[in-house]
Amino acid sequence: MRQSGPASSWFRLRSPSLPRNRKLVVDEERAAHVRWIFAKFLKIGSATVLAREVAARGIRTPRGNRIDKKYLYRMLNNRAYVGEAVHKGDSYPGEHDAIIDRDTWDRVHAILKESPRKRAAHTRAETPALLKGLLFGPDGAAFSPTHTRKGDRLYRYYVSQTVLKHGAGACPVGRVPAGTIESAVMEQLRAVFRQPEIVAGTWKAAGAHADEISVADARTALQQLDPLWDELFPAEQTRIVALLVERVDISTDGLNVRLRVDGLSGLAREMLAGGMGEAA
Repeated sequence: MRQSGPASSWFRLRSPSLPRNRKLVVDEERAAHVRWIFAKFLKIGSATVLAREVAARGIRTPRGNRIDKKYLYRMLNNRAYVGEAVHKGDSYPGEHDAIIDRDTWDRVHAILKESPRKRAAHTRAETPALLKGLLFGPDGAAFSPTHTRKGDRLYRYYVSQTVLKHGAGACPVGRVPAGTIESAVMEQLRAVFRQPEIVAGTWKAAGAHADEISVADARTALQQLDPLWDELFPAEQTRIVALLVERVDISTDGLNVRLRVDGLSGLAREMLAGGMGEAA
């Protein structure tokens, strides 16, 4: 049976008595790598980020080559992993065992059919409170996430605890649209990723707290994160925001984002090690 793409080399051939009876059987060590890749993709939904994690884990092709984004897409689309054989574009039940179960395959391909931005929009509702526990008003009171529905549409907000306790008008900033404030905070974070002088200033202010990593390394690592941001699942974006942000203060004049320097250095270490996305 002829196999195309990367899948064939993730199996091995067994020859019983006659060459014509050769069939593909599962190489369990390599199959474990394949299952891990599929499971990890379900969590983070980004082949770009997954390629970094595969490299950090030390997984390579059977020929010893680095697995890049293009190779991952070929793996995620190779039907040999679900026990099928493909001939001239048509798939048939194969004679080899499946590595990936049908449910996992279907879920992965549901993700692959959507663009990263559309994917994020669909999953945002599952992890809506990007700034939960981080947002505070001009009177120092925390803001809590809430939402309302009108028909099929979901409207998300952050509401001041002062307003919840004492009613509308008790705080000059009582309620803010979640999407607006979250976008503003993320833009400030991405400015940190893009602008070396911000990273350098933060490192200088941190003093001994950032001794384990240099300013140059931190700048390089964080600049690599910026183009990946839109491909991250909302759960991973939320994790990174919690790692980087100590608190966000909002007033009638705007907002102030206070960074966690230990989180900034920790994220830089993750990026340099290729482990970003591990907790998604």
